[in-house]
Amino acid sequence: MEKVQLISITPEELIQPIFDYIDQKFDELEKSYQQKKTTKYITRQEVAKMLSIKATSVHNWTNKKILQSYRIGGRVLYKRSEIEKSIIKINH
Repeated sequence: MEKVQLISITPEELIQPIFDYIDQKFDELEKSYQQKKTTKYITRQEVAKMLSIKATSVHNWTNKKILQSYRIGGRVLYKRSEIEKSIIKINH
């Protein structure tokens, strides 16, 4: 084990690298926590209600690849974020 001899160093100079390291680790932890947002899936009926259309229109748009659907078992689900992104702005 090496020995380190400290000469003319203030307590603040000694602890500052420790605080910097802790701040860096907290920043990394915060970034990783923010990236793990859960995906919200909604049903065909919820999509229809959200867009004020009939469920058959949602089905037709899915078949035409306007909307992306996901299947688990017998259920068809949609990512809420993808539905929101599929709405495009019209410039007049």
